[in-house]
Amino acid sequence: MQVSKCDIENCFLCIHCMPEWRDAISVKKTTYSFKRGETIFAEGDAVKGIYFIYEGFVKVHKQWVDNKELIIRFAKAGDVLGHRALVDNDIYPISATTLEDCKACFITNDFLEATFKTNPSFTYKMMQLYAAELKKAERRMRNLAHMDVKGRIAELLLEMQEIFGLNKDKFIAVAITRQDIASYAGSTYETVFKFFTELLQEKIITTSGKSIKINNAKKLRGFVNN
Repeated sequence: MQVSKCDIENCFLCIHCMPEWRDAISVKKTTYSFKRGETIFAEGDAVKGIYFIYEGFVKVHKQWVDNKELIIRFAKAGDVLGHRALVDNDIYPISATTLEDCKACFITNDFLEATFKTNPSFTYKMMQLYAAELKKAERRMRNLAHMDVKGRIAELLLEMQEIFGLNKDKFIAVAITRQDIASYAGSTYETVFKFFTELLQEKIITTSGKSIKINNAKKLRGFVNN
């Protein structure tokens, strides 16, 4: 759903562009509101522009072997979506789906190019973003190849706490399905279920439905470092 209000304080685009460019942004951008579970764009869709999240959480994912889903990363307010498709691609190689209600600004490819040419600070920040994501992607691929599945799941739980934060009851603020956890860790639902049973028995985590609380981060991190 299209909305009119844009959050200048939290939008990556507005923060890193010169103040004089904000008038052009307000004219050219479109701000959308997405419901939980809604697709922002799907793998194979034509690339028309780029999204800047300023509220909510999103999973970025793609089809993997045997029609399984692989979650590439989680995104939050201040993050960018769809930027990888801008390099020699006319279709999105990944999908983006909301994990809760979300708001994002969208700008077209043409206006993005104009923004690059006019705002060197924004261009530099985007270069840093690409470099950081490449480094993280390389680390993820190394983990998928060399880290055992318990380590990958444990690392994800710690990463979820860092990205999503905690609610008032100290649970990770966004409820993630066991299947999504398996999809991120390159594992299966059954493996996640068995490992969670072990973590629950040792009181390393507590669960309530899909919500997860980490009781002992040190012990959980021990699975990552093994």
